[in-house]
Amino acid sequence: MRIAGYIEHPTLKITIFQMDNRFTVKFEDGKHEQAYKFRTGEYINSVNDIRRLVDTTFMEEAMAEMGRLHRIHQGALQRLQPEEAEDEFDDIL
Repeated sequence: MRIAGYIEHPTLKITIFQMDNRFTVKFEDGKHEQAYKFRTGEYINSVNDIRRLVDTTFMEEAMAEMGRLHRIHQGALQRLQPEEAEDEFDDIL
């Protein structure tokens, strides 16, 4: 797999990979990542085709999914933290 290009975005790192008859588009925000794979064929044959494919609607949906991934991540971390036990003794001031 090789890096075939990038798509500019203000908050995400978007990398286009190419391997054999497939392109992979990876979205990263630092903590989370998503990858979408596309086979080459009638409509997708180049990096420019991938750039056209990742349009405004695709970006909006990927950003919404990134938000969902963040909520899942945060929820898991919160469930991992032990609940704060009530103090058995009064605070001494």
